[in-house]
Amino acid sequence: MLQNRHKKARLLFMATNDLMSELQKDSIKLDDDSERKVVKMILKLLEDKNGEVQNLAVKCLGPLVSKVKEYQVETIVDTLCTNMLADKEQLRDISSIGLKTVIGELPPASSGSALAASVCKKITGRLTSAIAKQEDVSVQLEALDIMADMLCRLGGLLVNFHPSILSCLLPQLTSPRLAVRKRTIIALGHLVMSCGNLVFVDLIEHLLSELSRNDSMSTTRTYIQCIAAISRQAGHRIGEFHRDTQTWYFIYKMALDNECFLEPGVLLVLSTSLTSHHHHPLTFTGSDDEYSDDDDMSWKVRRAAAKCLDAVVSTRHEMLPEFYRTVSPALIARFKEREENVKADVFHAYLSLLKQTRPAQSWLCDPDAMEQGETPLTMLQNQVPMIVKALHKQMKEKSVKTRQCCFNMLTELVNVLPGALTLHIPVLVPGIIFSLNDKSSSSNLKIDALSCLYVVLCNHQPQVFHPHVQALVPPVVACVGDPFYKITSEALLVSQQLVKVIRPLDQPERDTFDASPYITDLFTCTIKRLKAADIDQEVKERAISCMGQIICNLGDSLGDDLPGTLHIFLERLKNEITRLTTVKALTLIAGSTLKIDLRPILDEAVPILASFLRKNQRALKLSTLAALDILVKNYSDSVTPAMIDAVLAELPPLISESDMHVSQMVISFLTTLARVHPLSLAKIGGSSILSELISLVRSPLLQGGALSAMLEFFQALVGTGTSSLGYMDLLRMLTGPVYAQSAALTHKQSYYSIAKCVAALTRACPDGPAVVGQFIQDVKNSRSTDSIRLLALLSLGEVGHHVDLSGQPELKTVILDAFSSSSEEVKSAASYALGSIAVGNLPEYLPFVLGEISGQPKRQYLLLHSLKEIISSASVTGLKPYVEGVWTLLLKHCECAEEGTRNVVAECLGKLTLIDPETLLPRLKGYLLSGSSYARSSVVTAVKFTISDHPQTIDPLLKNCIGDFLKTLEDPDLNVRRVALVTFNSAAHNKPSLIRDLLDTVLPHLYNETKVRKELIREVEMGPFKHTVDDGLDIRKAAFECMYTLLDSCLDRLDIFEFLNHVEDGLKDHYDIKMLTFLMLARLSTLCPSAVLQRLDRLVEPLRATCTTKVKANSVKQEFEKQDELKRSAMRAVVALLTIPEAEKSPLMSEFQSQISSNPELAAIFESIQRDSSSANMESMDTS
Repeated sequence: MLQNRHKKARLLFMATNDLMSELQKDSIKLDDDSERKVVKMILKLLEDKNGEVQNLAVKCLGPLVSKVKEYQVETIVDTLCTNMLADKEQLRDISSIGLKTVIGELPPASSGSALAASVCKKITGRLTSAIAKQEDVSVQLEALDIMADMLCRLGGLLVNFHPSILSCLLPQLTSPRLAVRKRTIIALGHLVMSCGNLVFVDLIEHLLSELSRNDSMSTTRTYIQCIAAISRQAGHRIGEFHRDTQTWYFIYKMALDNECFLEPGVLLVLSTSLTSHHHHPLTFTGSDDEYSDDDDMSWKVRRAAAKCLDAVVSTRHEMLPEFYRTVSPALIARFKEREENVKADVFHAYLSLLKQTRPAQSWLCDPDAMEQGETPLTMLQNQVPMIVKALHKQMKEKSVKTRQCCFNMLTELVNVLPGALTLHIPVLVPGIIFSLNDKSSSSNLKIDALSCLYVVLCNHQPQVFHPHVQALVPPVVACVGDPFYKITSEALLVSQQLVKVIRPLDQPERDTFDASPYITDLFTCTIKRLKAADIDQEVKERAISCMGQIICNLGDSLGDDLPGTLHIFLERLKNEITRLTTVKALTLIAGSTLKIDLRPILDEAVPILASFLRKNQRALKLSTLAALDILVKNYSDSVTPAMIDAVLAELPPLISESDMHVSQMVISFLTTLARVHPLSLAKIGGSSILSELISLVRSPLLQGGALSAMLEFFQALVGTGTSSLGYMDLLRMLTGPVYAQSAALTHKQSYYSIAKCVAALTRACPDGPAVVGQFIQDVKNSRSTDSIRLLALLSLGEVGHHVDLSGQPELKTVILDAFSSSSEEVKSAASYALGSIAVGNLPEYLPFVLGEISGQPKRQYLLLHSLKEIISSASVTGLKPYVEGVWTLLLKHCECAEEGTRNVVAECLGKLTLIDPETLLPRLKGYLLSGSSYARSSVVTAVKFTISDHPQTIDPLLKNCIGDFLKTLEDPDLNVRRVALVTFNSAAHNKPSLIRDLLDTVLPHLYNETKVRKELIREVEMGPFKHTVDDGLDIRKAAFECMYTLLDSCLDRLDIFEFLNHVEDGLKDHYDIKMLTFLMLARLSTLCPSAVLQRLDRLVEPLRATCTTKVKANSVKQEFEKQDELKRSAMRAVVALLTIPEAEKSPLMSEFQSQISSNPELAAIFESIQRDSSSANMESMDTS
């Protein structure tokens, strides 16, 4: 009988195994009857007495769920739920495993599967009753486990059940069994990932009210652990949950009293609540002496406080001054902490404080920064002695971790505040040397010490280190010889900087230090690494750079070693891997003031350099052009015509508008050639170089540095006196196409570039001004085309800017006649020409222009543009006698109804104010009281033109009164408020120090202008159609542009949560504003990730709405293009948001991600943007 039973069990096992194999095949199809039989059999097998058969039956459930119809799955779930409550423990266990298997096989919530939703609803009711009964603890534990699983995978489908799930889970937090409490906490942690706001608020309020009762230590600890679990899963949601400060402070104290380990999420919760109410951050109390080693549990308190401060500092930019007053001294005082892990957290918190200070550096260190009182940087500067005092002893401690923390701290401090350690170098150098010499130092410690030394050397004056060079050189040289390549690499970087320190070529008058004792050691250790072929790539490159610096600064002391070293450079130049670094090193050597003898390698090096100009590597081309330029400039005697010809042959393909930077470098090189090797340019007339240059002059992209280089080149070229490249030859080449009328130039900028080149040539030639008469005739000639007139007028303007043309009697009449041309471009050119010519002789032309403005109302707009050109370009001393007359004239026109005219007048007023700010700025301010809104808008716009990104004499005066101009943000006139925002934006962008202290009063008005006003929206009838016009759109756009600018310049003064409220509104606004807010979101994801994370759920919805909006089928093409561009911009914001750690934990974000992947169009956009962003990151790492 027993044998039969075993045989039957074996057969059953094999049959079940075969069934499982069949179910796993994709090809299997079951009819209704087969489904019913299979389901019934497997459920029966779950009750089999043989454990192995039961296990196989459970495994069958997984594939079975996806093969049978929905009602059969419901049958399986019903049976499993019933069995889970059975009396038999084995059946209960196997049914629990079965339920978990079924839940694991259901499609995820984001798929929107009806099956998953139906099954979850069935299971939920049974589980909640099993949890609530509390009859059998083992049943309860299994039910809690399954509930947690289900909430984790399918929480989004149970939204309607969340309140009942919560009400059944909360009582379990007071269960006498700790295991039940623990699993309840896990389930609640999964619940908050997908629950709605009402359920979340109920949960938090329950926990807080129970905590405040503080019935027993055991339950208090459970509630605090529950808050920790919630914060781990959805900390960003608690950040939104504002509660009074005292409650959170109480939680913090309770946590410490109960010795709970505070998760970073909880600390962030506490810090967000405390700082959002401007409560003083928690600081350390007590000292080491108060505790005995036996029962010192206080380190947990100190560690928790350090982590909490770290969280506060990392998230509240706007409280930086407060942190330096309260947090910084408290942290510095605890650098002496004896518990190593706590000390590491204290250092980390202080590093976070320094990193928060770093972005502010660009405008706080500026010479134009006019902030009064204490800024974060000045406060940090005052605390440097305390920091050094706390650190320097610890730099010689046994603990490697502590020393690493010290080096990281000093590195960050110097990066934030260059020169900060000038007075403290004597006490810090021994600590650095100690770690470099200490045999017990780890590799990482040595690397950190060298890295710290490098940053300190780079950011302080060389003279500061001269007393310590004798002590520094031996350990650094020893590190260069270290067998570990990373230490060698870092040491070579330090050696390179040490060379600059011991002989600073840029300060020859202060170079009193004797470098000779150290040259041999530095040279020997570097040459050894330079010669080695079998070393790491990074070491090779740094050895080349270091040796380049040694030859540049100490080459005159190397004697016979120099030629041999230069030949090694030649070998490295021939190697593809090291050539770029070698080119940069040769550029450095060639530019040395020591005039290093490079003749031993020039014959071979120049042809090799010329060949590099053919390569695809852009960084190599740029570096090679820089090297060739400096070689020709400083070694003209040694550069032969053959070498130059080899280089010239490679240049034509490089002169192109597709890469203006490379073109500019080529033009600069040709200019150098024209000055030091004029004969070599005789050949460029016949080559394609000149034709490429002339083509480039006609490019609309030629401007800025490239255009300036081109003008210098033409002046240098005409100065060489080369035959066939004389003044008239070049003039014909430049202007030929316009006069031949073979092809009209497509862009107006081309005419400006040609005119500037013509003027540059004319200024360089004594007989040049004779051509002016020809240009005047061209303008007069009725048969001249508009193109010829345009070029002639612009050329007259450019020449007249530098040469007095008052000897041309017809000039005024000819230009004024051109004002009547039918071509708008000719009129504009005539206006520019008149202003530019006037700059060449103000007494002759300025009174004439002013008279014409008064007497010719029809030409007023063009004449005002001429006046703008005069005020913008003329010298201050030349203009001063005319200021009063010009000012009076301009004020007559500042109330003009035509906005274009008002804008020109405003620009003239602003630029005129810069000439005599003490007198004119108060006058400008007086006009704010004018009854005319046009006058008010003109003076506010004028202020915009007084602000620039470099220091000016008007800055202190402007800082004192800009608040009065910005009060126009409250002006009743919409246009005045708009121009006030434009002026504010200009100040925030170019000179933030002007407006930083006014932000508290300005921001409410700024934010107010971001709102959509229904009273400004009107309907306009256009034939049978009605068109909606929003008169408030321009001012909203201006307000959002200001917000974007403030992110870069005044982030530390913004309440990010308030800021995000308005960004959120902008995401639902008009097309232009959506585009701006998408950019802001991407920027905020980098600048304030934790704040954005707290608002993520609210930000996702408008992004999803934008991406899923469909344009009507009968819409015009532009509507489709606009919608596509909106989708791409929204997707860029999504990609940026996903870079925030934990962003994917947001249920709405993960659901949106699933939606994107399931939509082919959105998925394609998403992938292309991800590729673009990764390739952009790669490009930013380019050595160029």
